Amino acid sequence: MPSLPAPLSGPPPLPVYKAELTRVVVPGTILWFVAFVVLLFFIDDLRNSDAMIWLWTCMTGWILGLVGLGIYGWQRSAARRGRRGAQTSALG
Repeated sequence: MPSLPAPLSGPPPLPVYKAELTRVVVPGTILWFVAFVVLLFFIDDLRNSDAMIWLWTCMTGWILGLVGLGIYGWQRSAARRGRRGAQTSALG
């Protein structure tokens, strides 16, 4: 007689190093902000050499880092509240 498959229990929890994104996102966001501020001191040189793309790239990296941190915090708070569609991790 064939045995019945075990019921699915869902995916395993994420390892801590993959679930704790603030270790990567916070320093990266800070570095983008620091680079943006440093480039502000050289804005005239950037304009003269048509290199303003560096300033806008740093600003975009900084803003996207902030957006990413906001989404990450939103998902974590939803998971703590037990929301149905929230992503869960090993950190809870």
